[in-house]
Amino acid sequence: MKNTLKIFAVVVLLSVMSFQSAMAGNDERRGTAGASELLINPWARNTGWGGVNVANVRGLEAMFSNVAGLSFVKNFEVAYTNTILYGGKSGLASGASINTFGLGVRIFERGVAGIYVMSMGFGDIDVTRYDSPEAGVNGTFSPSYMNINVAYAHSFTNTIHGSVLFKVVTESTDNVSGSGFGVDAGIQYVTGDDDELKFGISLKNWGPSMKYDGTGLSLQMINTAGNNFTVETRGAEMELPTCLNIGVSYDFLFEKWDQRLTVAGAFTSNAFLRDNYTLGLEYSLLNMFEVRAGYILQPGMWTGNAATANNGICAGASVDVPLSKKQDNLGLRIDYSYQSATPLRGTHAIGASFRF
Repeated sequence: MKNTLKIFAVVVLLSVMSFQSAMAGNDERRGTAGASELLINPWARNTGWGGVNVANVRGLEAMFSNVAGLSFVKNFEVAYTNTILYGGKSGLASGASINTFGLGVRIFERGVAGIYVMSMGFGDIDVTRYDSPEAGVNGTFSPSYMNINVAYAHSFTNTIHGSVLFKVVTESTDNVSGSGFGVDAGIQYVTGDDDELKFGISLKNWGPSMKYDGTGLSLQMINTAGNNFTVETRGAEMELPTCLNIGVSYDFLFEKWDQRLTVAGAFTSNAFLRDNYTLGLEYSLLNMFEVRAGYILQPGMWTGNAATANNGICAGASVDVPLSKKQDNLGLRIDYSYQSATPLRGTHAIGASFRF
């Protein structure tokens, strides 16, 4: 037990020290990071209670909130989620959506490998020019964001689970693109007679800066002598949106109908945004039906001065259908979530996962 606590303490200390290095700077740097889509949780089960499950997230979806939870994949798991951001076409000028696909496989007795791809699209956007600002005249373009994540999770003991994740992020339009590389790390600690108490910590999006490049940053001009020449603008470097998540959860277990009530809390320290505080509840019945709700609190949100739209109330539900009486791990789960996004319209996500 003492060795277990020592391992947990060392990993937490290293995570905090790494985050302090990433935070170097002052408050004027807030809001200047690139690749902000890395802060959008793409999994329906997680977003149903605001990603508060840093300590108790399990399976493939853990690769976003706390990658250490990937170590709980028993054999094989595949998942897909579609997210309609801020009302989609009815809420934005163009439809903004996210498609996420993931795969997790146990490759060792205590080790699990996982990969997921998150692709974000915005639909067709009208091209406007300084000399032709009318919409629908100059055609359209379709920006796209994508990040590819590869992780390995390991159970050091029955109570301590850790993992590391490597990600590549790309953003592009028809004539400008940028790319970057980042690392996530996380750990979870489980204790109690029935593993009811859990702690978690994760460091996300730590890595070198990224910048944009392409023909869209150049301009054709004519000098006074009538000669054509090209002026190119150099893209400024942008750091990734590093953040540190700390969470705790407790399960109240009831034998009748296999009921469970989980209370969870999380704190997110953002290097380039305001910090968030999240509280959540999840109720499970017969290990088949789950409902959850959460509240994301951000300083300034009640006075109309919130820094991001994703705050306030969120809720979701899941149905887990066992596919075999002999194999407990063989099953199909359907997830749905809703997130408020004041002053924009809410975000809806629906997903499915299959495991065996």
